[in-house]
Amino acid sequence: MGIEIDIDRDACMGSGNCVFAAPGVFELDEDSVSRVVNPESSPEEAVLTAARQCPAHAITVRRDGAAL
Repeated sequence: MGIEIDIDRDACMGSGNCVFAAPGVFELDEDSVSRVVNPESSPEEAVLTAARQCPAHAITVRRDGAAL
């Protein structure tokens, strides 16, 4: 099973760090809030880096229900 990516859209401040860390996985919508586009378009480590670098701690990454 792959990873699951959740974004707390209320917490997201639209910095775009996730877009730079994991291109293709995340994008900012018309409200400058992050959303997941394609979880498999960047390596898992890039997605984890995006979650760690999120200034609002709005990204949670899980595998089989357990946070990574």
